[in-house]
Amino acid sequence: MHLKIRDLSWFVANKAVLQQINLQINQGQFVGLIGQNGSGKSSLLRCVYRQHRPCCGQVLLAGQDVHQLSAKAFARQVAVVLQEFPAEFGFTVEEVVRMGLTAHVSLLSGFRRYRQQVDQVLATVGLLDLRAANFDSLSGGEKQRCLLARALIQQPKLLILDEPTNHLDIHYQFQLLDLIKSLGVTVLCSLHDLNIAARYCDYLYLLNDGIIQQHGSPAQVLTEQHLAEQFLMRTHVDQQVHHTIPRINYLSVIPSSNTPFNNALN
Repeated sequence: MHLKIRDLSWFVANKAVLQQINLQINQGQFVGLIGQNGSGKSSLLRCVYRQHRPCCGQVLLAGQDVHQLSAKAFARQVAVVLQEFPAEFGFTVEEVVRMGLTAHVSLLSGFRRYRQQVDQVLATVGLLDLRAANFDSLSGGEKQRCLLARALIQQPKLLILDEPTNHLDIHYQFQLLDLIKSLGVTVLCSLHDLNIAARYCDYLYLLNDGIIQQHGSPAQVLTEQHLAEQFLMRTHVDQQVHHTIPRINYLSVIPSSNTPFNNALN
């Protein structure tokens, strides 16, 4: 077992954001977090990559509590790619990627001897020809691939992705996730698009109100009943073409008196 979250809860101003979370990921698995906005997906990821410290419970990486690791030791094992791009970064593509080497290299030792590794990771994400380009000049898909390259050069054992396809055109969504899937690295990823989650994830955790409501394979979690209960959507679920994974066809919204939209109408 590579990552284990045990009885994790996190509160803000005495309000429970995450409650009694238990989750595990085996080496090489691509595990997805799904749920409505505000369900706790990003908060859970922040607890894993140590931006938030849980009020109780543990996050164990290969049996070690992540909060007992030094910053450098943690960075040697975990890399993070967030959904938003830095504003006016001011660095070239190569410089952004080299930032990932700080987990392994002293700033005083220089990066010249790692030129081959930088070239390899840039080639992997298809940005070798843009190594000298300014990060700010890249398209959305190119920026996301650049940040992925920065994460990959850390040589992480666990890759954390928070809505990696957010704001990307459909072509770049599939291109990015095809690449990540091909790497064989252990992945914990929050995803908004349920059909994409079904296509790429080996295992899913469905959150609502900070609680894991369902977990299992995509076929076990993405059922018409679960989608009606957790997403308030009538759906028809069949199989994606040439695959045995579920395909969700959205039919209609299930009205709820608790939604702000319906409250405004009443």
